[in-house]
Amino acid sequence: MESGAGKHWTEEEVKALLSIWSEKSIRKQLHGTLRNKGIFIYIAKRLQELGVCRDWKQCRAKYKNLKYEYRTVKYARNSGDATKTMKFFQDLDAILRCEPVAHLAAEGNSRCSASKVQLNASPTADSSQ
Repeated sequence: MESGAGKHWTEEEVKALLSIWSEKSIRKQLHGTLRNKGIFIYIAKRLQELGVCRDWKQCRAKYKNLKYEYRTVKYARNSGDATKTMKFFQDLDAILRCEPVAHLAAEGNSRCSASKVQLNASPTADSSQ
C-alpha cells in the first residue's frame, strides 16, 4: 500500500493508528511529551508491520488532527451542541478521556478537575503496570 504526503488516510489506516495509540505504554509516552519524534518513528514502524505505509511526520500530523477534532467535538457536546460529530469519536474518547485537560479545568469545569485529581491520586496504579 503506497501513501504520499497528501494522500488521505483510509478508515483502515486510522483504525490501525488508533489501535497502536490505545496501548497504555504509547498513551503514557505521548501524554505530556513535547519532543516525541522517536515515539512517532516507533508508531510508523508498527504501522508498517500492519501494512500501513506512513512516515513519522504523517503519523504525528494525523495524531494531532484527530486529537484537535476530538476536543472540538467534545467541547461542543459539553456546551450542549449535540450536532457536532466525528467518525472515530468513541474510540478517541476511550483513549483520551484519561488525559486531564488543563484549560477546561482552569475554566471551572469541576468534572475535569475531579478526574485530574483522581489521576494524580493513584500514581502507584500507573507504576505497577
